[in-house]
Amino acid sequence: MSNLKIGALAELTGTTAPTIRYYEEIGLLRSADRQSGGQRVYGDADVKHLTFIRRCREFGFSIEQVRSLIALVQDPQSSCMHARDLAQEHLAAVRANLSELKALERSIAGFVANCDSSCAGGPGPDCVILDDLSGGPGVVNVAPAGRRSNALPRCG
Repeated sequence: MSNLKIGALAELTGTTAPTIRYYEEIGLLRSADRQSGGQRVYGDADVKHLTFIRRCREFGFSIEQVRSLIALVQDPQSSCMHARDLAQEHLAAVRANLSELKALERSIAGFVANCDSSCAGGPGPDCVILDDLSGGPGVVNVAPAGRRSNALPRCG
C-alpha cells in the first residue's frame, strides 16, 4: 500500500482529505512525502497512524489527548498507566456529560409534558414552552453541572 494518494488514504482510513491536511497542519500526522508534481503520497505507516487518530477521535478524545496518546505510542519508555490515566480522565468527562444530558432530557421532557397538558395546539405566542424558555413567570431555573441554566417548565 505504498505511494497512496490522499484520496486513497482517506478512503482506507474512513477520513477525508481535508481532515488529513488539517492533521498534517497541526502536527498530528507527519507531513506527507511529495511526488515530483507536488502530490502528497502516503505509506503503510501513515494508514496505521491515521487509523489510530481516527479511532481516538471516534471515542471523543480531544486533539490534545490524541497528541498525548500518540506520544505514548511512539515512546518505548512510556508506561501503559499513562494511557490508562488519560482514558480514566476522559471517562470521567464522558460520565459528567451524560449526567448533564440526562438532566437536559428531563427538562425537555417536562417542557413537552407541560405543553401537552396546558396548551397543545394553541397559538405560538401563548406556548408554555416558549414562555418557559424565555424565563417567564413561574419558571424554576435549574443549572445542571456545567450548564448556565435550564428552565424547568411550570407544573400545573
